[in-house]
Amino acid sequence: MGGVARPKNRFGNRWPFMKFTIERTALFKSLGHVQRVVERRTTIPVLSNVLLAAEKGGLSLTATDMDLTIVEALAADVAEKGQATAPAHTLYDIVRKLPEGAQIVFELDAERARLALRAGRSKFALSTLPVEEFPATAGDTLGHNFTVAAADLRNLVEHTGFAISTEETRYYLNGIYLHAAESGKADVLRAVATDGHRLAQVEMPIPDGAAGMPGVILPRKAVLELGKLIEETTDPVEIGLSETQIRFRIGEAVLTSKLIDGTFPDYERVIPRGNDKKLVVNCKEFAAAVDRVSTISIEKSRAIKLELSPGKLMLSASSEESGAASEELSANYDSDPVEIGFNARYLLDITQQIAGEDITLILADSSSPTIVQDPAEGSVLFVLMPMRV
Repeated sequence: MGGVARPKNRFGNRWPFMKFTIERTALFKSLGHVQRVVERRTTIPVLSNVLLAAEKGGLSLTATDMDLTIVEALAADVAEKGQATAPAHTLYDIVRKLPEGAQIVFELDAERARLALRAGRSKFALSTLPVEEFPATAGDTLGHNFTVAAADLRNLVEHTGFAISTEETRYYLNGIYLHAAESGKADVLRAVATDGHRLAQVEMPIPDGAAGMPGVILPRKAVLELGKLIEETTDPVEIGLSETQIRFRIGEAVLTSKLIDGTFPDYERVIPRGNDKKLVVNCKEFAAAVDRVSTISIEKSRAIKLELSPGKLMLSASSEESGAASEELSANYDSDPVEIGFNARYLLDITQQIAGEDITLILADSSSPTIVQDPAEGSVLFVLMPMRV
């Protein structure tokens, strides 16, 4: 912008200025990441905004709800460095509706607190809030740092996230418990989640640098955002953590979250050790049968009964209002007959986590917790509490 004088404010100082051009597709992708963190309703107006910082070499976008912060860098043609905040969801919707391949020019009019956008014949002017009001992002050094393959981290998150509790009174269950543990004689990095009705546990060999890390509880919202970010990458994920904060570096995005300040329960006491009855059944056939039979059960719990006998499995459900349903499946089972009831929704949730062809249930009796395993994936374990039917 050489030779172009910036306008002056009433004190004779130059107004802040910012100008850059960016390709629509890249901006849309990054805005899609950061705007998810922004709450639709907030008592602090600036938290509804995304911070755009144009520096030599590119643009960074930052969004936060004070507990979870995401910063993402992307390439841009920066004519004038500067910073501005703009309404996150509105900006995302504008960019979403612009045509593929559009070049978007951003220009800050700080005097009128407006951020101007133009792409082709489309022009917009967005209200801004002072950059100074936007929360500063912490660049703290975190004591424990290690790297995890994206596929391994995806495995930890996907196979445990569904079991996170939504009951706010037991806030310490509202996340995934990530910690170093021992499995046999091997050190592992283990993720556990439970809502008191089912438990999910996944582990992997402990990465270099993770030994001695504190056990931390990663909040549900951070789990959801992390899951979406790692879907899009095959690059290793850098993790840094302390007892109060965790940070994930995923490509050009950095996701930082406060941790849940609470004590996760002694989950190992819930995992039964003496179950001696083993049922192996085709997972897809089992899931389809559970889904069909549970249709008749209109209660919130969607109770379903499993009757095991040598060589077969009978599923049934009944309701005074709707009637009854049953279905028989061939199964690998050679122990004493047993009847046990489960919440059909919980059973179906677990079947969706099974990668192999079969699913294994290891039982004790009608009133004890049941272990569910994937024969094709030994690092994954589920526990399901029975219910009366």
